[in-house]
Amino acid sequence: MGDQERGRRRPLNDSDISPESVQQPRPKIFRGDGFKSDDRDRSEASSSRGTSRSHAPSTSHAASTSYAATTLHAASTSHAASASRGSRDLVGPTSSHPSGPGGHKSDRRPIDRFEIVNTRPADVVTKQGSDGKQIKLLSNYFRLNTKPQWRIVHYHVDFAPEIELVRVRCGVLSEHAKSFGTGYLFDGNQLFTTKKFDKDVTVLQATSKQGVNYTITIKCVGYISTAEPRFLQVLNLILRRSMKGLNLEQVGRNLFDPHARVSLGEFSIELWPGYETSIRQHEKDILVCAEITHKVMRRETVYDILRRTSSKPERHQEEFRLNVLGLIVLTDYNNKTYRINDVDFTQTPRATFSCKGNDVSFIEYYLKKYNIRIRDHDQPLLISKNRDKAQKSNANEIVILIPELCRVTGLTDNMRSNNNLMRAMSNHTRMNPERRIERLKTFNRRLHTTAESVKVLTDWNMKLDEKLIEVQGRVLLPQKIVFNDNARLSAGDSADWTRHFRNQRMLTTPRSGLDRWAVIAPKRCSSELRTLLSNLNRAAMGMGFHISCPREVMIYDDRTSSYIQALDDCATKDPKLILCFVPSDSPERYSAIKKRGCVDRAVPTQVVTKRCNKNGLSVATKIAIQMNCKIGYTPWMIELPLSGLMTMGFDIAKCSSNRNKAYGALVASMDLQRNATFFSTVAECSAYDVLANNLWPMILKALRQYQLEHQKLPNRIVFYRDGVSSGSLRQLFEYEVKDVVEKLNLEYKKVSSTPPMLAYIVVTKSSNTRFFLDNRSNPPPGTVVDDVVTLPERYDFYLVSQTVRQGTVSPTNYNVLYSNIGLSPDKVQKLTYKMCHLYYNWSGTTRVPAVCQYAKKLATLVGSHLHAIPQNALEKKFYYL
Repeated sequence: MGDQERGRRRPLNDSDISPESVQQPRPKIFRGDGFKSDDRDRSEASSSRGTSRSHAPSTSHAASTSYAATTLHAASTSHAASASRGSRDLVGPTSSHPSGPGGHKSDRRPIDRFEIVNTRPADVVTKQGSDGKQIKLLSNYFRLNTKPQWRIVHYHVDFAPEIELVRVRCGVLSEHAKSFGTGYLFDGNQLFTTKKFDKDVTVLQATSKQGVNYTITIKCVGYISTAEPRFLQVLNLILRRSMKGLNLEQVGRNLFDPHARVSLGEFSIELWPGYETSIRQHEKDILVCAEITHKVMRRETVYDILRRTSSKPERHQEEFRLNVLGLIVLTDYNNKTYRINDVDFTQTPRATFSCKGNDVSFIEYYLKKYNIRIRDHDQPLLISKNRDKAQKSNANEIVILIPELCRVTGLTDNMRSNNNLMRAMSNHTRMNPERRIERLKTFNRRLHTTAESVKVLTDWNMKLDEKLIEVQGRVLLPQKIVFNDNARLSAGDSADWTRHFRNQRMLTTPRSGLDRWAVIAPKRCSSELRTLLSNLNRAAMGMGFHISCPREVMIYDDRTSSYIQALDDCATKDPKLILCFVPSDSPERYSAIKKRGCVDRAVPTQVVTKRCNKNGLSVATKIAIQMNCKIGYTPWMIELPLSGLMTMGFDIAKCSSNRNKAYGALVASMDLQRNATFFSTVAECSAYDVLANNLWPMILKALRQYQLEHQKLPNRIVFYRDGVSSGSLRQLFEYEVKDVVEKLNLEYKKVSSTPPMLAYIVVTKSSNTRFFLDNRSNPPPGTVVDDVVTLPERYDFYLVSQTVRQGTVSPTNYNVLYSNIGLSPDKVQKLTYKMCHLYYNWSGTTRVPAVCQYAKKLATLVGSHLHAIPQNALEKKFYYL
């Protein structure tokens, strides 16, 4: 597809238009050939009754085999998991082995999604601003009301004699359920309830069905603070229990309603509507966030992909791996999702393992357990690594799956490029504010009218407010866009200045115009090329951009090799830009052209598809703006009173050709007051690194470039950090921010300069928070919310920076981790909004600051197409647009 079609929006962006059980004997460990354990594994195995141990399984997990300590996760009891296939051991269902096949030992800190990380700078007195017009908003939160002095009490529970299995402990403790009050939670060791016993230590007696007498000792640990992760965990568990009465099914972490599924038969997919909920202490109240979500369920199984790729016998294994690695699949028999990490072609469903002392094959197991008959007995096995459990135990847990029992979820790239499919999906998934509000109210009403749901909340002395929460927002004034001759025009209430290009010249263009450039096109497209060049000249002329006649290179066909050969020939003439006119989309051809231009030749390239002519001058205008940017010039800027300011944006994209690699991109502003110039750099990093280990060298390059252009270093730096998951926030806060601050101070000390004033801001686009006006429409661009739904342990705010014509607008969350920049909350918010006006692939505001959007664009180009670092000569040009 063409450059002008890749990005967020079709008009301009680069992407085409994101009770008790009997204890079972512990299983032995069986290790497959070629897989070794470390000393810790051996010592742990030998310390347990002379045999190896595995953890008690969950009754809902998938059937699986492991490469070390094993349990059969599909079973309701713990099983041994060993077998042989020929002379080789079949390694059993799940693993706590630190290095599974194709994996690596992770030394990352375990991620706790309920962890509360206090990142609010100590010297921040208030994070609320006051500038802008105040507006009343609704948000997709419900207040959780509790009784006065409501608290959760935490107890530790011991059993004598000791009970090993968690479910047996739960069964024994349940005899005294009435003693704990109406609501309690027990995980096997920790007991949570709203009732406080009279004594700090309570001793109870219980007898099991087998006649075993137990002494239960319950020790009070204390009350759970709202700042503890366990507080959030307990609240979320209570909410999940209350939702069980809604007849929803859990897929992954979210709950979906399969009875309300929407079938798109023409495309062989289904949409399952559902709810994504979370509960947390916000500024003043405990709030429940509820978001409407959908799960794309394909009728296709992994086995269907196996059959399709087997048409190429000579390389079918390679093709199959390429098609399934990274896929998220659903196993219908337990409604669980897994990511496919590898394929084992040496194992089949015929392989056996020990189940309750008997050898049983996967074929027999599924037939007996689920009444599922596996048809193909020779299909390979799929390997999935449970990342969450692996990180908690500092190990890799391996799960083995059967292809024909795995339904594929999500969309392929081909599906995403199918406009008819995406349009059909959007009719159901893209809800306007009014429809979304009604769905949220329906969800709330079901919780209030379903007896089981009401009982759970009542037992815990909690009640969910029936109304969406009201918040106060502020709308910042529209920004002034600066064009040539210092023309300053308002971006308007919709923050879209496309119409201004009808009679305004771009801020900077080359004096001699684009006078040395080339066009490559197939001969059969010569007529369409003439139309494009004519439209380009007309559009560019109106914006003060003169485009000379290009050197035309006509090729006989549209093969990738023909374009590359012609591009090499053109590059010898030192062109400023090469435009490749292509008859249709071809990812392979696009990647080859971009790699040759960015990595091998240091020549900016513009790829345009033939269908762009259908939109005439509209698309030609956008292409002309892109071309002007790619040769180093600027279409517009904004009013910015701060001098000596550098803004930086950083993001990471995974490499599509090597799942172990990723690329980090940093884009920094060099001048925001005269001509809005930027600098970019890229570095390779590991896909498994939470932190960007190569970040400082990129920052240093940007500082050196700024010093080269201004003969001094910037006084202020605002660093917008994208690509951060909520589970990585603590590591980022404790290590990355500290490292950057220390190295900045050292670098400035080298040149006898005062350390810069710095603001380090994490940008989060994936927030589930939504805002609505009272009239059930979207809030306007420039809307800021910095209270009620924000978090007390953070210096954060929400900003709605863009207009959406369909659906509900998604605000972006900004979390200031570090700030000595000397700017008030109002100024930080306004600066952030201003920076959303400088993305030159769209004559309107973007969802994130431009430096973040550029960094994402660059990282994606390198990770998806180039797979190599671009040439340094391009660092001052927008070659990645």
